[in-house]
Amino acid sequence: MEAYQSFAKLYDLFMDGVPYDAWCEQTQRLLGRFGITEGIVAELGCGTGNCTERLAAAGFDMIGIDNAEEMLEEAMQKKLLSGSNSLYLCQDMREFELYGTCRAMISRCDSMNYLCTAEDLREVFRLVNNYLDPGGIFLFDMNTVYKYEHLLADNIFAETREEGSFIWENHYDGETRENIYDMTFYLRETESLFRRSEETHVQRAYTLEEVRREAEAAGLIFLEAMDAETEGPLIEESERMLILLREHGKEA
Repeated sequence: MEAYQSFAKLYDLFMDGVPYDAWCEQTQRLLGRFGITEGIVAELGCGTGNCTERLAAAGFDMIGIDNAEEMLEEAMQKKLLSGSNSLYLCQDMREFELYGTCRAMISRCDSMNYLCTAEDLREVFRLVNNYLDPGGIFLFDMNTVYKYEHLLADNIFAETREEGSFIWENHYDGETRENIYDMTFYLRETESLFRRSEETHVQRAYTLEEVRREAEAAGLIFLEAMDAETEGPLIEESERMLILLREHGKEA
């Protein structure tokens, strides 16, 4: 799960097309169905705080959890600029610890796909269930098998900006459903000098049935799964699934 160290400085630059505003509006609206419009919300895999700070501005008491120190440094800069009270914790989501419970937890931008074994997935679900308020909600998205098989596959992606560039070589194993990103970055340091760095990221594709099985085995209640873009039913061509789970086991 160690990743996004060299990429931290370039992450926001190359992710400027990600619809964070729409994702956060969607998150607020879906949590609002359960009466969650304020209170403590923890984000697993918060990265540079793009969703964390937006939700803090919307009135939530946010906790951002990520195991990449350099990404959290970028998140802290956003916190200083916004003046929010967000709390950022450098912790692995498979072992995270909080001082109390949360009304909700979220995880956006396929952070949960970095859990590469069913055991890790179940352990995160167990911790989420432990740290949610009675009846609390866990809302998260995951890339689908379809996206890894047909869109990422064994393709190469590249982009160049004035501040830097990247080359992304993707490899997907249909048998293990493991997806490997070999990434090379060039970050401009001076007009004529670029610093090169490399990272390898590993994710895994899960079926909805596998996710539901591990969530229920960890004690959570499965509520709903939908296409993350349309909020309609999942179809064969859905690229990202959005899942809602409810805490179970505590008394209100």
